[in-house]
Amino acid sequence: MDSEFLFSLLTIVGIDIILGGDNAIVVALACRHLPPKIRNRAIVLGILFALLTRMALTVVAVQLLEIPFLLAIGGALLIYIAYSLLTEQEQEHKIKGGANLWEAIRAIIIADLVMGFDNVIAVAGAAHGDHLLVMIGLIVSVPIIIWGSKLILLIFDRFPIIIYFGAAILAFTASRMITHEPMLTPLFVGHPTFTIFIQILIITSVIVIGAYKVNRQKESSSIK
Repeated sequence: MDSEFLFSLLTIVGIDIILGGDNAIVVALACRHLPPKIRNRAIVLGILFALLTRMALTVVAVQLLEIPFLLAIGGALLIYIAYSLLTEQEQEHKIKGGANLWEAIRAIIIADLVMGFDNVIAVAGAAHGDHLLVMIGLIVSVPIIIWGSKLILLIFDRFPIIIYFGAAILAFTASRMITHEPMLTPLFVGHPTFTIFIQILIITSVIVIGAYKVNRQKESSSIK
């Protein structure tokens, strides 16, 4: 296992954990009306099917990003996602709970698909066309998200700076997607200093502008 593969794998796991920290809330809401005796079964099956669906979508996204300019467009979208992670930390989860096992499973899968769009784009960009990375990253991170979700959410609340670290990971992934866009090769190949400058500029801009917006939101809340 070379260092590049390991680095990309750790990036994918980090993205999954940062963006998937609230997935357990979705699971809990989808299963809240079920009898206790089948609740655990619904959780396990729902997560399993959601994981398989997300794997398939991510593999498709990896293929789509090979279309000219889509890698750069995906990077631009990921910049917005990173910014939104900082400025829209309060999310409302309006998930309809299932009345039976299969309704709950369906609710989990649908909610995961809707909420996991940013995750799919980010992981596809970080994988750089390596399907094995996608599979291993999701398999490693999903159990961490589900069984450690309460701890992850507690850490996010206790140490808000981790959110900024997560946004930096997304911004870094976005910058690599843009600088690895084949159609922009003349701009970056043979110009390592310029490439690094663009990557640093993207990461710094996301963090600084996001932090500024968060501070403005806090000031507005305190005035009210």
